[in-house]
Amino acid sequence: MSDAAQPTAAEVRAAAEAVKAALDRHLEAVENRTGDDDPAVYAAFNELATAAEAYDERLYDRYDEVTPFEIPGVEDSLPPYEGPDEPNALTVLIRRDYAVVEPQRLLAQSQRIADLDREDDAPETVAVVGRSVHAALGVLFGEFEPDEIASRHKEFGLEEGDSTLWVAASDELPEPGEWLSTPFDQADPGRVICRFDVSAVFDEDDIHGDPEDARPNPA
Repeated sequence: MSDAAQPTAAEVRAAAEAVKAALDRHLEAVENRTGDDDPAVYAAFNELATAAEAYDERLYDRYDEVTPFEIPGVEDSLPPYEGPDEPNALTVLIRRDYAVVEPQRLLAQSQRIADLDREDDAPETVAVVGRSVHAALGVLFGEFEPDEIASRHKEFGLEEGDSTLWVAASDELPEPGEWLSTPFDQADPGRVICRFDVSAVFDEDDIHGDPEDARPNPA
């Protein structure tokens, strides 16, 4: 970062003062909370997280130093749970990101799969796979379940990115085929029972594999 783009010492100081003020507001909200899901506490938590993140960024940009604590960002936290205590149905939402880091490995593996499955009278379909990453991905995900791809991603020339799994409460199962065209449009963070995140921004030992280890609700 160039000197011109760096924050000034005064800007770093102002960010530190903003953290102090946010701490006071958060403590006041906690002291006066009206219940476990008090929206004032939730709002104060988010304000503190935003102020702390801004201070940390300015401190690093100006002095190449970091703070000794980490507060989950606003976008990474869940709102207070608003769903039923005894859900009648569940929705499990999963997202996994991959980078195609070895296209030739992906093409070779997908070609091998296609060769095993091909019919003798359709060689032209198989030949396309060897030239197209798009076609190779279609073969790969058509052959294996997502969990198997996740466990064997390196074999297919893929590199794992972030992943997240949300378990959300539903009042009842939707009609068959109702949500297939827009599977995630109706996701309501307020109905998420638990959440499991895997990301390079977490420590390697910080694996959210158990409900007790799921990202905590800040309220």
